[in-house]
Amino acid sequence: MTVQEAIQKRRSVRNYQEKPVEPEKLRAVLEAAALAPTACNEQRVRVIVVTDPAVRKALRGACSNFPFVEQAPVVLAVIADHDRLMQCGQSSKTVDCSIAMSFMHLAAVEQGLQCCWLGAFDAPAVREILAVPEDYVIVALSTLGYPGDDKAAPAKKTVEEIVSCNRFGEA
Repeated sequence: MTVQEAIQKRRSVRNYQEKPVEPEKLRAVLEAAALAPTACNEQRVRVIVVTDPAVRKALRGACSNFPFVEQAPVVLAVIADHDRLMQCGQSSKTVDCSIAMSFMHLAAVEQGLQCCWLGAFDAPAVREILAVPEDYVIVALSTLGYPGDDKAAPAKKTVEEIVSCNRFGEA
């Protein structure tokens, strides 16, 4: 599978099969995070892999009570410490963790898996459930597993609709 094929097949899944993710497939997904670029190559991104059903159930309560958080065989939490603003005004850790999560999602598709990126969560509750130290930023959570249905990915805007040349709004 090419990267372009993985991009085209990736979608947000909210229904998972009751099938565990094989260790070698999970490892491939996690290796993608380890290889992701980071600001100044600081490599401060960390991933918490949650497979324990009781912990996933607790996370469900901290994630807008979405049933698929508990249903998915794996939940990934992407965190980083020592947050700082880059010269452009963006949080280096939010950017770094987002890149790592994106890489993991594409690697998941290559492994026949799918994910759902979660930004709807109670960060203090997640911090407590996962014992995340105070100096870490919890950027995102993601479910991971075998999709329970074959829904097509939603329609996306075309390149022409999202790209400007040289200046905003110029074709």
